[in-house]
Amino acid sequence: MARFSTKGHGRKQLVIWSSLSMNMKNPAENHCILMLLLTGLTDTWPARHTWMLDQLLLNYGDTAFRISQRSSQKILMKFKDYVSYMKLQHDEDPLYIFDDKFGEVAPGLLKDYNVPHLFQEDFFDVLERDQRPPFRWLIIGPERSGASWHVDPALTSAWNTLLCGRKRWAFYPPGRVPLGATVHVNEEDGDVNVETPSSLQWWLDFYPLLADEDKPVECTQLPGETIFVPSGWWHCVLNLETTIAVTQNFVNSKNFEFACLDMAPGYRHKGVCRAGLLALEQGSFEDADDSFNYPDLARKDKRARIQKPGDGPNHEKTTNGASRRYNMWKQGFSYDINFLSMFLDKEKDHYIHPWSAGNCMGQREMRDWLSKLWVGKPGLRELIWKGACLALNADKWLECLAEICAFHNLPSPTDDERLPVGTGSNPVYLMENTVIKIFVEGGLEASIYGLGTELEFYNLLCKVNSPLKNHIPDVLASGILYLENGSYKVVSWDGKGVPDVIAESNLSPENCKVDEYPFGVWSKKQLEYRKAAISIHESIGLAGCTSIWPYIIIKRCKGKIFAQLRDSLSWEDTLSLASFLGEQLRNVHLLPLPPFNHSIFSDIELKLQLPFTNGFMEAVPINSKISAEWEIFIRTLMRKKKDVSSRLSKWGNPIPNTLIEKVDEYIPDDFAKLLNVFEGENGLNKVCKPCSWIHSDIMDDNIHMESRLVSLFLSENAKDDDSMNGCDEGGKGKSWCPSHILDFSDLSLGDPIFDLIPIYLDIFRGDQRLLKQFLESYKLPFIKMPQHESEEGGEKVGRLSYLAMCYCILHDENILGAIFDIWNELRTAKSWEEVELAVWGELNNYKGFP
Repeated sequence: MARFSTKGHGRKQLVIWSSLSMNMKNPAENHCILMLLLTGLTDTWPARHTWMLDQLLLNYGDTAFRISQRSSQKILMKFKDYVSYMKLQHDEDPLYIFDDKFGEVAPGLLKDYNVPHLFQEDFFDVLERDQRPPFRWLIIGPERSGASWHVDPALTSAWNTLLCGRKRWAFYPPGRVPLGATVHVNEEDGDVNVETPSSLQWWLDFYPLLADEDKPVECTQLPGETIFVPSGWWHCVLNLETTIAVTQNFVNSKNFEFACLDMAPGYRHKGVCRAGLLALEQGSFEDADDSFNYPDLARKDKRARIQKPGDGPNHEKTTNGASRRYNMWKQGFSYDINFLSMFLDKEKDHYIHPWSAGNCMGQREMRDWLSKLWVGKPGLRELIWKGACLALNADKWLECLAEICAFHNLPSPTDDERLPVGTGSNPVYLMENTVIKIFVEGGLEASIYGLGTELEFYNLLCKVNSPLKNHIPDVLASGILYLENGSYKVVSWDGKGVPDVIAESNLSPENCKVDEYPFGVWSKKQLEYRKAAISIHESIGLAGCTSIWPYIIIKRCKGKIFAQLRDSLSWEDTLSLASFLGEQLRNVHLLPLPPFNHSIFSDIELKLQLPFTNGFMEAVPINSKISAEWEIFIRTLMRKKKDVSSRLSKWGNPIPNTLIEKVDEYIPDDFAKLLNVFEGENGLNKVCKPCSWIHSDIMDDNIHMESRLVSLFLSENAKDDDSMNGCDEGGKGKSWCPSHILDFSDLSLGDPIFDLIPIYLDIFRGDQRLLKQFLESYKLPFIKMPQHESEEGGEKVGRLSYLAMCYCILHDENILGAIFDIWNELRTAKSWEEVELAVWGELNNYKGFP
């Protein structure tokens, strides 16, 4: 086999480039150069001499690296054991090291190389190391191992430097699916899955079938050489002998828009980026032959496929079919952002449609990334804005923001204010003196109940004069923005009554009064009840409506959110925050519930069997079920339990498979046991838990802190002064105190322990000292057992830790992922009880303070 081959690609597409050639433009910034093999970039690397098998074995023999295999499951193996495996194995598709965490387990390796100067522009550099998606890999493998055909995640570019051995590479341009590969794109969330033979199998069984014009760009990589893989290119790698390499993926100014496009909602554009026009359904382009039919595919799974040997009557048909598809690719496809963006589904929005698990980062992380780029790279805002428009529909939301500002006579958004901020699930804009939030998440029905409940809650705070109101930003205005006949319109709404635009959408609760909050918390609980009664795959009401958006305008607080300060806070300030949260959660949980309106539940089955108790330890008739609030709560948990195993499996790593298999036996069949419902005197049921308002989402971006100047001697006369920036000549340093709790749109009614989950795991990050500090200020019991009741033989249902663990497992968010990230050692836990006691055991010592 020749070292370089470019058959079938009319012009040379693989360029040998020396780092000494300074008259050539940076290849990572030049779209005209498609494939590159570079030399001279590693001459000064220590790795050129130290990354040899014997040397690595001496230095890192006991280090466990991640092993790749043809499955989603990753295993760890000590390097000395892997070397022994390499020497003894005769596998057709051997295991190989493909470790994105090698810099953490063997930090010395990072000192042995540096990112080549050609590839140092990296838009992920605005993120902290633990926030950025996987981007660098140590790759070690024996002869016959390698990477099968794929396109790099998020359409990123990559460089790959070989230190030892020889690799055979093959490349196809974007949109040209290799023979033998099948691209699956899920219609619901856009998740991409590629089925392909192993690299060795492809070269042995498929490569010989190709006509010259269908053959890939090929090369053999030698030690010291670096391969540059541009965005969107298919590539396949076969190790010809034992190899050691390092690779990094990156996003720069040339591929940024492609990365944003790949994280946009929908599925068609993802298929077209990888499979070209083959990804479109029959009839979307001319001259399609019978092989483009999809009669055997499920509706929700589209695929683009190139025939495998044996699919047709003979090899000639296979070869001719590949050539015809190549001609179509040449004539109609263009890896151009304007061309590819035509295949976006404009009706799908980032905030309300499913997020692909295969994306390189989560939704919150992607929004945070764009926000940090906007602030950190002001010179690139035009480009960043284009990417945000692709990924977030930022242009649409800016237009909505401008309409709201004009209606309320607020200043138009400045250039700094154009992009939504933070990691929240709705577009939020920081203006000079205000914060504007547009409710989008979950669709219209969820949004209108979110705002309605929040406005009802604020009204209640003022009505009862709760001290909590001093720690919530003032509400300045609220309303509804909607699109009618191509024009935006705005109406004010304070949560009372039903606006005409909502009434016309058939979302009005029955029997509501003008002076009531028709979309308040009890109506929201009704929605939860309805969701609990149907399949999670069924749509709820008008959840997908994309032309009506509630909004709220609040006063902007001075200072910063806790997420921005976490790493710089003193321990004293952090303890103060824990105490503050305990005090304010106590205020939340002591608020009275709004009066229960039975008419709200008039359309719900068993309405008459849902007595309202508005509190805990109250009598419930023995011939009925428990109180309304707890009945709905239990039914919701029952729905979540039905598919808990599949949900945890979908979340996958780092949740251990051994625990997923045991989850159904760990969670109780009777959720009333979690509430400690028992038969009391006089034949009445009693509920031993309080039902209260719960915030549900107190995380590091929902806590606001203000600076205060304190002397080194903690003078009692120190005053807040935001004009100072941390210190002055008088020997004073900046301290921070919590001031406000933000975002009450996820308010609900239920078990107060629910509010502990985000606080303990996200804000405290599992620090039990902070949990203790919180509980000392909270001073409310989570359960009150009658004196004649006691734990029966230490049963798990009597433990607060068990209650909290069940809520974590059944949570809508991937709480377990956070748990196993904080407590890495629990990934080898043998039982859920082991996890429960390690994480939540401290709760069992808490009795509340009278």
